[in-house]
Amino acid sequence: MTTISKKILKVLVAVNIIVAALSIIFFDIKIFYNIEIGFISSAMVMAGSLASYRRMVNARVQNRIITFDDSKDAIDKLEDPHDLYSEEIVHDETVDFKEAIKAEKQKLKANRRSFFETLRDTKTALSIYRLGAYAVLILGFLYLNRHGALHVASYLVGLGVPPIIIVAVLLQSKENHSKDTIK
Repeated sequence: MTTISKKILKVLVAVNIIVAALSIIFFDIKIFYNIEIGFISSAMVMAGSLASYRRMVNARVQNRIITFDDSKDAIDKLEDPHDLYSEEIVHDETVDFKEAIKAEKQKLKANRRSFFETLRDTKTALSIYRLGAYAVLILGFLYLNRHGALHVASYLVGLGVPPIIIVAVLLQSKENHSKDTIK
């Protein structure tokens, strides 16, 4: 377990204890159940996602698979994904359209991914950690709903707190890391 993972875990546990204490003191047991089930299942989903993506990135680094294209910035990729408005493309009026269509089809066929390549890239989405965490999330919701204890507002609060905490801890560690490299 890395130091950032330990820090995230410590902050999650501390906040969970505080939120649980506040929900027991100020609200009834139904609110406590909703917040705890939402909090734990959301934290599990986030932890599973972080673990599966970390494993994917480490595997790509080991195999030296680099999928970074710096030729276009992010806004250009979103606004013009097919590079239709590029200034570098020279339009030739003497192009045979049938040949151009055949050439584009050949490019598409060359860029097609095989089943195994697609399966390899979906390993993170189909990670046992993530699937198990989503199962806990769904089963927790169904349990609360089945027993008439579902309070949607508190359940959503429980779901929303862990992502906010994890993002805050990651941003803080990134800020600390950037300050350390500047010195």
